[in-house]
Amino acid sequence: MALYITDECINCDVCEPECPNGAITQGDEIYEIEAGLCTECVGHYEESQCVEVCPVDCILVDPENEESEGQLRAKFEKITAAA
Repeated sequence: MALYITDECINCDVCEPECPNGAITQGDEIYEIEAGLCTECVGHYEESQCVEVCPVDCILVDPENEESEGQLRAKFEKITAAA
C-alpha cells in the first residue's frame, strides 16, 4: 500500500528528503505523498523512511491504495528503470 500524510502534519520538513522516490512534496497546507511514486521504500530500505523520521506519527498506510509486496516491488522496478 502507498502511504499518506494526515492533517496532523506539522510541516517539519524531515520526511521529504528521506523519500528515495521523490513521492513526498509540500502541498497547500501539509506535505503530501503521491501514491504512484510511493513504494513504502520497498527496494530501497527495510522500513519506510518517512515513517521512521516523522515526529508526530502522521504517516499512515493508505487504505485506498492497497498494494502487495510484489506490487510495490514492481512499482519500484518501474520507477528505477525510468531514472
